Amino acid sequence: MVEFKNLKEMLQRFSDENICRQYMEKMRWGESPFCPHCNSTKPYKLKNGKTYRCSNKTCRKNFTVTVGTVFENSKVKLSTWMAAIYLATAHKKGVSSLQLSRDLGITQKTAWFVMHRIRLLMADPEPAPMKNIVEVDETYVGGKFQNMNRKRRKKLQEESIDNKTTVMGFVEREGKGRLTVLGNGTFKDNVRENVKKDSIVVTDSHLSYVGLGEEYKQHLSVNHSIMQFRDGLAYTNSVEGFFSCLKRSILGIYHSVSPKHLQRYCNETAYRYNSRKISDKERFAQTMQN
Repeated sequence: MVEFKNLKEMLQRFSDENICRQYMEKMRWGESPFCPHCNSTKPYKLKNGKTYRCSNKTCRKNFTVTVGTVFENSKVKLSTWMAAIYLATAHKKGVSSLQLSRDLGITQKTAWFVMHRIRLLMADPEPAPMKNIVEVDETYVGGKFQNMNRKRRKKLQEESIDNKTTVMGFVEREGKGRLTVLGNGTFKDNVRENVKKDSIVVTDSHLSYVGLGEEYKQHLSVNHSIMQFRDGLAYTNSVEGFFSCLKRSILGIYHSVSPKHLQRYCNETAYRYNSRKISDKERFAQTMQN
């Protein structure tokens, strides 16, 4: 396995496409490659050095290590992909597509495509319900009408479009965090979907959370309107700090995020938050494994 400690060493190690491909094969298959189409364990390599052919008589399909991954059918070099993954996961607030395009010598359009593919790697495909003590809160993402140019502000007001998108945050005490864009359901629906019934739920005094104590082990709350921020186990400081990670990345790096793609940025923030205690090298390897 290729070892490195920082960006400089990473770029030196993965400058060659063959080394990148060997690293991916080691990460995905270990010592014995298998066919992604039929799972046959005896493919053989063709003369070009990167394509395999399945030896199963009923399959006989050609494939490479990128089949079934986010790199499939991409003309971007693997060395560029890996540099982008390192930059996207190591930067504490993320990296914009414009900055990535300048760093890697690719177009902004390609950098935007690469970043959204990387965000797919950061999403949890099967999120498990949170347990124990779970802090729950909500925030609103979107610019203010008074800060928009006249044309955009007039259009949104004429169409009666609310420029704010609601994001629910969940933080398991001494555990992981999760951000979800509120869809057609209510605050309670989101809590039911993301928190186990035998957990203690901690919220603020928003009326939408009233009644959770009847469904969960316990419901604790703090009333911010009377300057109450902590009452024993009842506080939402962790989830509010979690929200600040999302807000800082949007305000400082991305500047503008559409509701259509907001969930992907939420997944990116949650991934970075949940892996904050491991090194950049470990986070890179974990992302490549995903």
